[in-house]
Amino acid sequence: MNKEFLENYVELALKIGINLQKNQCLVIMSPVETADFTRKLVEKAYEIGASEVIVHWSDDFCKKMDFIYKDKLLFENIPDWQLESLMSYANKGAAFLSIAANDPELLKGIDSEKIAISQKTRNIKFKPYYDKVMGNEIQWNILSVPTKSWAKKIFENCSEEKAVQKLWDAIIYSVKADTPDPIETWKKHLDTLKEKMDYLNNKQFEKLIITNSLGTNLTVQMPKNHIWASGKDVTKNNIEFVANIPTEEVFSLPHKYGVNGIVYASKPLNYGGTLIEDFSITFKDGKIIDFKAAHGKEALESLINTDEGSKYLGEIALVPFDSPISNSNILFYNTLFDENASCHLAIGQAYPSCIQDGDKMDSETMEKNGVNDSLTHVDFMFGTDDLNILGIAKNMKKENIFIKGNWAF
Repeated sequence: MNKEFLENYVELALKIGINLQKNQCLVIMSPVETADFTRKLVEKAYEIGASEVIVHWSDDFCKKMDFIYKDKLLFENIPDWQLESLMSYANKGAAFLSIAANDPELLKGIDSEKIAISQKTRNIKFKPYYDKVMGNEIQWNILSVPTKSWAKKIFENCSEEKAVQKLWDAIIYSVKADTPDPIETWKKHLDTLKEKMDYLNNKQFEKLIITNSLGTNLTVQMPKNHIWASGKDVTKNNIEFVANIPTEEVFSLPHKYGVNGIVYASKPLNYGGTLIEDFSITFKDGKIIDFKAAHGKEALESLINTDEGSKYLGEIALVPFDSPISNSNILFYNTLFDENASCHLAIGQAYPSCIQDGDKMDSETMEKNGVNDSLTHVDFMFGTDDLNILGIAKNMKKENIFIKGNWAF
């Protein structure tokens, strides 16, 4: 790995991603397989001025052994200390950085009931922490680092070493760490996303009509006073951060009860170690009333049945087909990358920051304003090279937002 590019990536994570402040605590969630990169993050964070750096390690092998051998009833409980640890750091203003680099097929062949129980238990247990994340109460960032199993899934015809190298190259390119001045490159990139965001916010379209040749024909009503957001977020303490590296999206929330029609996924979804492939979802008055999947249907059903809110959408995100990650022609089997190569929707929780005064709304007010609440938030991709999106204004005037997969303005 090119040492300069690697150092650039570490700096981007800490300075652009979470925007680590002097004397701030940093919590890193990392697979053990990415320990070398995580150690570089720890070292650089202290150099920048972190007061403390805590690493929560995870291990795919141990996780798989748990699912193979543990009784399913044991997945119904998670020790309190796991949530208490996250909340204690969050409550004192820590920043959180997560490395998403799991084996896409880690749980292939595992008892689907165990997976469903585990996922629902985690969603319930960690909701107080997820609420802080979704409400932008803390700085947070997700990025990825190659692992052997992940790399081999993408580049199956390469040797393990070559596959890892190719994935490193793809990631470094996607996150712009190979540019002469990555920090400045990212600032310009965020400004470009902001231009699209500002345009959509000024328009305040009432509805979006989405179509493509896969069969997607979806009408999405937007709530009154909705807000489009882009790569840069701001915490309640007015600290800017970028939640995803890479990021190519401009996103908002659909009205909970205003989605009608059918959408076809354009890429597989890696959900909890299971790949869901070739699937479609049908909506009526916002609610999922039907779904199909060639592979992973049980996992999709489990996701949809997480709770009442997981039968509705919480996010719509627009990503041009002609973007760096999409143009790489790599299917990453990793939502962080695949969602930034494609327009996507999210099942479940909406971001309160995507509606005016959302941070001040209680659950009843959110419901009245069409803001979905759920234990989960899972993105799936629907963007294609022939995707068209039409915006319908209050006066019923129509305007093209996307033509053939790309921005029309």
